[in-house]
Amino acid sequence: MSAAEPAPAVWSADQIHQQLDDARLIEALRAAFVESGSAPVRQHLTWPRPGEADATLLLMPAWRTGDVAGVKLVTICPGNERRALPSVQGLYVLFDAIGGQPRGVLDATALTLRRTACASALAAAYLARRDATHLVLLGAGALAPHLARAHATVRPIRKITIWNRTPARAEALAAELRAGGLEASATDDRAAAIAQADIVSAATMSATPLIEGAWLRPGCHLDLVGGFTPAMREADDAAVARATVFVDTRSGALAEAGDILQPIAHGVLSETAIAADLFELCRGEHPGRRSADEITLFKSVGSALEDLAAARLLLAPAEARRHG
Repeated sequence: MSAAEPAPAVWSADQIHQQLDDARLIEALRAAFVESGSAPVRQHLTWPRPGEADATLLLMPAWRTGDVAGVKLVTICPGNERRALPSVQGLYVLFDAIGGQPRGVLDATALTLRRTACASALAAAYLARRDATHLVLLGAGALAPHLARAHATVRPIRKITIWNRTPARAEALAAELRAGGLEASATDDRAAAIAQADIVSAATMSATPLIEGAWLRPGCHLDLVGGFTPAMREADDAAVARATVFVDTRSGALAEAGDILQPIAHGVLSETAIAADLFELCRGEHPGRRSADEITLFKSVGSALEDLAAARLLLAPAEARRHG
């Protein structure tokens, strides 16, 4: 980097959460899926650690020709709890796509939380009923509050019910959301809550389904976020069979999503029965929800294009000041 070239901006997790606005990020994601870009399949690299389980490095690149390029670097180190460290850590690096200059270094965890929640909300803008007021959250982890706020950005959510395997965490999240102005409460009756939901958003690490198709009322929208391997599931075959199925990207869902791959293996779903992905929804190639009683299901596995759109949105004001 030359002496005249400004140093790349560095964004902490707190700065990302403070500066990213859900409504603007949802629109940035919509534009990214309309305009597209390039996002190669992410790479999984493994390195051995003597006396410990192998660690993994994930590389997730994407670029917009003539604009920006970026890569998310994520490490997964099992056993890090003994070091008082998160098992998953990472950075996102944004570059100029012409000269290759580094433009920004961002906390990858915060960036991922925000873009993941807003991608779910973007899908809900096409798939959830316009009069959806009751959101049920399954899981009370780091992503859950962002999902609640993002869904409330696109639909008139007036009631949020939270279920978690550890009830105290559901209670704590409900208190956090109430402090932010949302009506929220915890429940230990998952089935009853789902049966009354307009939107069910699941962000868990479950390997067995938490949502049964028999519980779903007509018009419900399922937002499945948590499962990220073929062995993980949040909805059962009956739920998939009752729903019109959508995904963020076909390539990602058909490679990694147990909520898609297992129903296909069981003969409940076919690849051709996946109605649309976010590219098709955002480009108007599929209308999304077709009726008030339709049950819709959106399976998210994440895309590097989403990271790129979020990082680009964050850096745009800084770039404008730099060149202004």
